[in-house]
Amino acid sequence: MKRKKISWADPSKFLKELHVAEDVVSYPLVQNIIETAGLPVSTVPIGKTPFETDGECWQEMNSGKKHLFLTRNRGSFFKSCPGTSEYTCCGYYVLNVGMNCPMDCVYCILQAYLNQPWVTAFVNIDEMFTEIDAELDEKPEQFFRIGTGEFTDSLALENVTGLSKMLSEYIATKENAILELKTKSAAIENLHTAKHGGKTILSWSLNSQTIMQSQELRTATIKERLLAAGKAAELGYKLAFHFDPIILHDNWEKGYEEIVQLLFNHVDNKDIVWISLGALRYLPSLKNIGRQRFAGSSIFSEEFICGLDGKLRYFRTQREEMYKHLYTLLQSRVARHTCIYLCMESDEIWEEVFGYAPHVKGGLSKMLDHAALSAIKQ
Repeated sequence: MKRKKISWADPSKFLKELHVAEDVVSYPLVQNIIETAGLPVSTVPIGKTPFETDGECWQEMNSGKKHLFLTRNRGSFFKSCPGTSEYTCCGYYVLNVGMNCPMDCVYCILQAYLNQPWVTAFVNIDEMFTEIDAELDEKPEQFFRIGTGEFTDSLALENVTGLSKMLSEYIATKENAILELKTKSAAIENLHTAKHGGKTILSWSLNSQTIMQSQELRTATIKERLLAAGKAAELGYKLAFHFDPIILHDNWEKGYEEIVQLLFNHVDNKDIVWISLGALRYLPSLKNIGRQRFAGSSIFSEEFICGLDGKLRYFRTQREEMYKHLYTLLQSRVARHTCIYLCMESDEIWEEVFGYAPHVKGGLSKMLDHAALSAIKQ
């Protein structure tokens, strides 16, 4: 008998146990999560961790990703994206709602960044909303593009926490902000009834089928992602897509051609606000971690050079070739209002690929602000 293929459209199904910090047990959100998840629960004393770890964080991640820790964020929730002066940054604002996710991508930079192997969700959301209020109210003339996908996947836990729905309804009340929820899942069921007011952009990371199947473990398939995107558009959400990281592999040109074709077979181009392109880049320490955790992967075996930001990148000529190929594929299919941009690249590469540098159009931040504001008015 043929075994039924497991779907990871909702990666929260990989979770096996909840751990709740002692000082948040009484929070209504925590009680809702416990009831919704239906998982075994343990209480963690203040100052303690969900479980003891013996080795490096990355050595515990295989099992750690099955554990969800509900706790308070004792730092700041809201900050500007930590870009570098050497490469063009998009002026994004990061909302830190948690750390790590149940999915497991070979190239995930968090493997070399995190010092805890479990998945963490911050539950002191009243403090989070107060912090956002203060920042947005202090600068009413500034437009904020806000995303939750810096340290976790925006929707991987949505069917357990319901946080993204709360955020989308909150942002709907703000004149000077828009929310982007970036994911490799297809877990949008909870957003079907959200009163988002057209102020939330649902975005998906895309890659070639070869990379998605071999390097992005416990993630939604391309069909699941694009069907979810189509449904999101029907519900009035605007869309965005991120070809990031673009990875060199056998027949990569054809692989990305197929994905672009599938994208526009499932999604109306008028619903797409922006599309980003970014080649594989990573902290040097990730190479050893990735090779040990994923012995069958060869993505770190290509030739790389250390960039100005200290991350390893493909040689400039290779990146330019990849960007030009994808830009040519996309340019003939996107609507005029869709902003195609490079993530963390120099003006020189922008000029080589697009024929202009961002400052010609007021800077990348202004370009994306314009795209977002235009989408809101549609």
